[in-house]
Amino acid sequence: MLIILAALILLYSFVAGRTVIGRQIYAIGGNKEAAALSGVKVQWVRFWVFVNNGVLCALAGIIFTSRLNMAGPKAGQGFELDAIAACFIGGAAVTGGVGTVVGAIVGGLVMAVMNNGMSLLGVGIDYQQAIKGLVVLGAVAFDLLNKRRAVTA
Repeated sequence: MLIILAALILLYSFVAGRTVIGRQIYAIGGNKEAAALSGVKVQWVRFWVFVNNGVLCALAGIIFTSRLNMAGPKAGQGFELDAIAACFIGGAAVTGGVGTVVGAIVGGLVMAVMNNGMSLLGVGIDYQQAIKGLVVLGAVAFDLLNKRRAVTA
């Protein structure tokens, strides 16, 4: 599992930082209309990003199912909030076009430590969701404040 994660981090860091398609994805995330005016085939790139997302979701489902030795309809319920929080904690911007693969991994590790810590402390699931929501709000607020400082400076 660790080998697969390391391979994916290396592959996607390379693609995002060193290839044309990676730059096009960042451009679309920053401003879709400007990317289209720059010659990026926005519909084509978005289609392949969604295909890639589907493949990665299938891989994650296979790994998660093999780890639990079972497959249930509610096995991944609630992971959406963790994924969004991991991205924002890792430095992705609300407005798009910013963020790194390594940042998302660091955000995921922070969320995993939070989940594990709250479980060990015996915090109820309702309170865990509320705390995670507050963490997301804090990360988004921090991002927006940094953008305002950058504009005024």
